[in-house]
Amino acid sequence: MINLFSDTQTLATEEMLEAMVRAEVGDDVAGNDPTVNRLQDLAAAKVGQEAALFVPSGTMGNLVALMAVGGHGNEILLHEESHVYYYEGGALCSIAGFTPRLVAAPRGLLTPEILETYLRPANVHHPRTTVLELENTHNRGGGSVTPPDLHRRLVAWAHAHGLHVHLDGARIFNAAVASGVDVRVFTENVDSVQFCLSKGLSAPVGSIVAGRKEFIDRARQARKRIGGAMRQAGHLAAAGIVALEKMVDRLAEDHARAKRLAELVAKIPGLKVDLSSVETNMVYVDFAPLGVACDTFVDRLAAKGLKVSLIPPTRFRMVTHRHISDADVVSAARILGEAARAGQ
Repeated sequence: MINLFSDTQTLATEEMLEAMVRAEVGDDVAGNDPTVNRLQDLAAAKVGQEAALFVPSGTMGNLVALMAVGGHGNEILLHEESHVYYYEGGALCSIAGFTPRLVAAPRGLLTPEILETYLRPANVHHPRTTVLELENTHNRGGGSVTPPDLHRRLVAWAHAHGLHVHLDGARIFNAAVASGVDVRVFTENVDSVQFCLSKGLSAPVGSIVAGRKEFIDRARQARKRIGGAMRQAGHLAAAGIVALEKMVDRLAEDHARAKRLAELVAKIPGLKVDLSSVETNMVYVDFAPLGVACDTFVDRLAAKGLKVSLIPPTRFRMVTHRHISDADVVSAARILGEAARAGQ
């Protein structure tokens, strides 16, 4: 099976597994797991923030960050298809207490000019807007990258309006590699950032929340409240250290393979892909011209040995990662061509 379902499918490297076995551990709830502490210090320095917190998942990372800001009665500005709104179980409302103010923008690329039209004036009838949430890369935007200059403008606009800026940077290292900049260009000027260790970086478990020390202290208590505190978590943190030290630069290989895959798919009659939208490791394909039911087409691909992620009603997503080779890209395109011809 050529598994292009997601980069969440990556497995730990041999170096990670060895580090996990040999990790020195303690009690992270008490703050004395040395390997967790090393990971948190490394992560904070990597993204230019004062402190960091290791959490089990990106969803939890976004949630504890928003809980630490304090949402009840307040409003958050975010893109209408952002991950925190679309795929995180409504936790920003039901747990963090925010009212979402959904902003429309092509491919997830917000601008200060667009946001200005959504910002509510002070009024007792309205919730108070306190947070701007950014997502880079933007998942449902096709893995789109908010360019560094636009990112800086967005953060400056938010701070000028007194807003806390939270960056959902689940794939922020993809954005940095694609932009040819240090990740701190995107992360050191925001108020909080979450990034995943378990996607393209290949660690088996975990994400990081980073920000100022007092913010991370609040996030740590929020993590405890929702059951995310761990004990001998150093075994997991050890893999995260390897991920940050060894796995960032190779993301460029995933990007190159995604681009090649998109170029091959664009030549297949009945399949539509916007080549200009393939900036990182995601390829979104529209198969509407085939006139085939979505489940039918995806099942057809699976039967031929290709696993993709369905985006109803007529799209699917493919995500490259370190287990996908150049040969896999060619084979995936061949399978797509066969399935498309069968559907015409």
